[in-house]
Amino acid sequence: MTVTLITGGSSGVGAATARLLLERGHRVAVTGRDRDRLDRFARTCGNPGALLPIAADATDPEAVRAAVDAAVARFGRLDAAVANAGSAASDSVVDGDPARWRDMVLTNVLGPALLIRASAGALKATRGRIVLVGSVAGLVPAPGSLYGATKWALTGLAENTRRAVTGDGVGVTLIAPGRVETAFWDALGGVPDGPVLTAGQVAESIAWAIGQPPGVDVNTVTIRPLGQPV
Repeated sequence: MTVTLITGGSSGVGAATARLLLERGHRVAVTGRDRDRLDRFARTCGNPGALLPIAADATDPEAVRAAVDAAVARFGRLDAAVANAGSAASDSVVDGDPARWRDMVLTNVLGPALLIRASAGALKATRGRIVLVGSVAGLVPAPGSLYGATKWALTGLAENTRRAVTGDGVGVTLIAPGRVETAFWDALGGVPDGPVLTAGQVAESIAWAIGQPPGVDVNTVTIRPLGQPV
């Protein structure tokens, strides 16, 4: 029995990953800020006993710790922690609106760090895995993009964390998707023209990382839709 906690798990890639893992017999805890959205997601899954929806802000240290504790209390262990919660603003650092930046930076950088801190002990006990959902934007610079800079920070965080926990038997995987057709693009003016991945395709990569055999640590998975040049 594998137990996975996913932040931002009520929609998009997080929800697709939760559904896929549930279908494969996993126990899954999902967090999100919106209780109603979490409840709607649980209903679409049939409210299974293997799903634990938790209302929690990924940028709140106490809420993240409580979510980890709740998952362990409910299912008895934790095998994987997936930092999926994310925020986006299309602003440039050159002429954008700073009022739009704070939530994005906290969600995309502080949030994953808090999940790592809160879950490390439980994952050491199971020799589990941390999965950080980054972006191609964290591998390829984009002019003026503060969003891209937050994903570059996540790329660095993944390797820094790997070096800190690999001796304890904990794996760390950065999943770096290209363009994905989700509500994420709503804040950026809509999905760009051209090929896109589905949330389900990215979820397959996350599930693959979680399912690596003991002793194997896959560290970076870059996944683009065929035809995306950048």
